[in-house]
Amino acid sequence: MIFWNVFKESLKLPRKKALFTLNRTGMDIVVVYLFILLLFVSIPPLIDRINDTQIANVQVKQFFRIIYFFIFYYLPLNVIVFSFISGIAYLGKGIAYVLKRKLHYSLLWKMTAYTTTIPFVVYTIIALFFPISDSILSIGIVYTIIILIRLITIYPKRRDA
Repeated sequence: MIFWNVFKESLKLPRKKALFTLNRTGMDIVVVYLFILLLFVSIPPLIDRINDTQIANVQVKQFFRIIYFFIFYYLPLNVIVFSFISGIAYLGKGIAYVLKRKLHYSLLWKMTAYTTTIPFVVYTIIALFFPISDSILSIGIVYTIIILIRLITIYPKRRDA
């Protein structure tokens, strides 16, 4: 239930109310939410792997294809996405410094993770119906950076003491 609420709120970003609601969630919720989101993003390639007609449809082979898929597609995808989120959050830290906002890296990491929801959902829906390259997700990186900048500007400037 909490993940459904997080999903709905992340679709409402960059609204101020959604931002502050999502910032109250714990980091454990964010990480599990990303694992679930990436599992759904992996469904179209998994369907392609299962429906591959070059290999005979033997039940045992299907099982090993699914295992192979999770080891060599899903896990590397998680590592890559988490690395990109960390890099974009680090870039956001620099942007926050330039814009004179006092934001911690963990908060920027959470915001970055939640802004990936719309690009991932759009990619998954399109990939279910049309063959699409994974490189299209690079457009999602640009979207994430733009939304992150908008989210950073919501926070007030830091006061000079």
